[in-house]
Amino acid sequence: MTFFSHLKKAAIATAFVLGATAVHADEQYFPLQSYRVGPYAAGGTGFFGGFIDYLNLINIRDGGVNGVKLTWSEGETQYEVEKGVEVYERLKSNPGIAAWNPLSVGIAYAMIDRITDDKVPLITINHGRTDTTDGRVFPYVFPLLLNPYSETSGIVNYIASKEGGLDKLKGKKIVVLYHGSPYGKETIPIYELLSQKYGFELSQIEVPHPGNEQQAQWLTIRRERPDYVVLRGWGVMNPVAQKTAQKTGFPADHIVGNVWSNSEEDVIPAGDAAKGYTAITTQASGADYPVVKEIVKTIYDAGKGNLEDKSRIGSVYHNLGIVNGILNVEAIRIAQAKFGNRTLTGDEVRWGFEHLKLDPARVEALGAKDLFHSINVSWDNHEGDGYVTFQQWDGKKWNVVSDWIAPDWKLLRPIIEKSSEAYAKEKGIKVRTAEDAEAVVSN
Repeated sequence: MTFFSHLKKAAIATAFVLGATAVHADEQYFPLQSYRVGPYAAGGTGFFGGFIDYLNLINIRDGGVNGVKLTWSEGETQYEVEKGVEVYERLKSNPGIAAWNPLSVGIAYAMIDRITDDKVPLITINHGRTDTTDGRVFPYVFPLLLNPYSETSGIVNYIASKEGGLDKLKGKKIVVLYHGSPYGKETIPIYELLSQKYGFELSQIEVPHPGNEQQAQWLTIRRERPDYVVLRGWGVMNPVAQKTAQKTGFPADHIVGNVWSNSEEDVIPAGDAAKGYTAITTQASGADYPVVKEIVKTIYDAGKGNLEDKSRIGSVYHNLGIVNGILNVEAIRIAQAKFGNRTLTGDEVRWGFEHLKLDPARVEALGAKDLFHSINVSWDNHEGDGYVTFQQWDGKKWNVVSDWIAPDWKLLRPIIEKSSEAYAKEKGIKVRTAEDAEAVVSN
């Protein structure tokens, strides 16, 4: 089976698969707004495959979370906002919902008011609206591991490290090639701010969805002769960018991909054009981590794996799904320690996410040492520490080429708070206190 043969089979995926929609007193339910067809199917099948594989592991190996079985069902969105909202409205009446995990900025934006009214967490791992990091204003939204601004800070810091320091950025030229969607446009202001702060020349160029044609954009890049291109892509846009860059003579090792331009599916179709390409990541790729080996042994060897193509086990998207599963399950486990080993309410799970602290020792105990660094969520910081690393494609695999890097929170937090407080004023939202966060709705 070829690396991408799952895409041919994806069309047979039904709207609801691999999960029970009926939730009993000892079950916790995950409604999944997945996408297994369309231009972004590689991301959807990999991520939701890893997420479901981890939930299956917890059920089969552990009997659930302290005896509470994890259940789920899928609704196909094709990464389209209207379909994502329709799936939300269709699945939200199921009892025992733990959290929503749409893996779509557009769908997440459309859900913020809805999940706030319903008091159920919305998990936007590595993406989403930046100011939802501020839990004072957005109690139910969790951009875990990384938000678009902390990602941008990490990328600029990495480029600076290659040039010999932040002071060496002055006079450099950086082009940001971004996907023409709410996701792609999210970082426009922060790149402008960092350009002013560090003195590098900045151009930001949009690529219309889905990104199959980029000749005009790369001809513009060739004329501007930048030192670096930051690829803020998604799906088919990424390999097209690398192949077009090669045709126009721009070196791959001066292209830095963002967190949604960092998978095997983003480089393998580009062939030799991808060699030397670097991208940011919050989790490593590879199948040698104990938790991945356990999934292979317990799930795939028993014929219960979610990926059609087993060669994708341990890929970037699959591992991100596994990490997302770890974070969701551990939030439930933490909440159970306070509220009891039973089906939790959405607000109780929210409390669990706001106390989600996994240091490197706990990460190792979960079989994920070096798969991801750590996370330290609080009631007012819904992202965590924002640690990232960078990986480079050698033509066959990703190789880590940096230490774990933290963003410039001193710079970013005031910007985030200014934005969230403006949102609160506009919407008439009361800014929470720590005492407010401890109050939990238990039914």
